[in-house]
Amino acid sequence: MAMNLRLSEAETEALRTKAEMEGRSMQEVARSAIADYVSGRPARLRASIERVRVEDAELLDRLGR
Repeated sequence: MAMNLRLSEAETEALRTKAEMEGRSMQEVARSAIADYVSGRPARLRASIERVRVEDAELLDRLGR
């Protein structure tokens, strides 16, 4: 299915830069980001970060001093 996506100039430039850095097209980068988003990856990442924050609270506190 074809879809139009309207981006701001800043978003377009960020996407273009990322695509150039990775040697991929802007479409490939955008589709990959959408796939990660809908896959639940962000929720899994947040859960992992929270687990580390809780399990390593003492260490993180000492490192923060």
